[in-house]
Amino acid sequence: MSGKKVRFTYPGKTVDVTWDSRLCIHAAECGRATGELFVDGRDPWCQPDAAEVARVREVVERCPSGALSYADKTGGPVEMAAVDNTMVVACNGPLFFRGNLHVEGLAEMPPGLRFRAALCRCGASKNKPFCDNSHEAIGFKDYGAVGESGSLQVAGDGELRITPTLNGPLVCKGHLRIYSAAGRAAWFGTTVALCRCGGSKNKPFCDGSHVAQGFRSD
Repeated sequence: MSGKKVRFTYPGKTVDVTWDSRLCIHAAECGRATGELFVDGRDPWCQPDAAEVARVREVVERCPSGALSYADKTGGPVEMAAVDNTMVVACNGPLFFRGNLHVEGLAEMPPGLRFRAALCRCGASKNKPFCDNSHEAIGFKDYGAVGESGSLQVAGDGELRITPTLNGPLVCKGHLRIYSAAGRAAWFGTTVALCRCGGSKNKPFCDGSHVAQGFRSD
């Protein structure tokens, strides 16, 4: 590994904000938020003292990739997992997870990744299992429809364990609701294998296409 810095902390009087560049896909949920907390082109671009602590928490938790996290120095609320574990199939983009997440196989779990993650489903990311926007470069097309329904109305809390299998799919174990890109609550269940090679004819689910196309996860 190189010694290049990948994690940056922006200190404030009442709250610190941390940005992990390895996870960021520049979704701009922070940059487009109203106010002066995040301003593109400013140095530093994040100034935690420019907003109330509650506002800092709210904006940081918008980050869909887990790249942003915060530490409240006032002893206020810490980020909590969403009541339901959910996954949204982005139109022509990644799988957006929220909830009580544990991504297997990582040397460390960045703080934001425990609650929010953007995982590659086009097969081309150079930062697997995470999205790095390679779907744009390769012209990946899938509009995020979901055909299967799973075990209807399964609900519950608890950890969602996401395992990026070797040269294969993302295997998720734990209560999960999958939403189509159109916002429809489409699939409910506790175990599912999700395509990450980009070749499945039953996206977002794995259909074994990774074998035929020689997908490599490293």
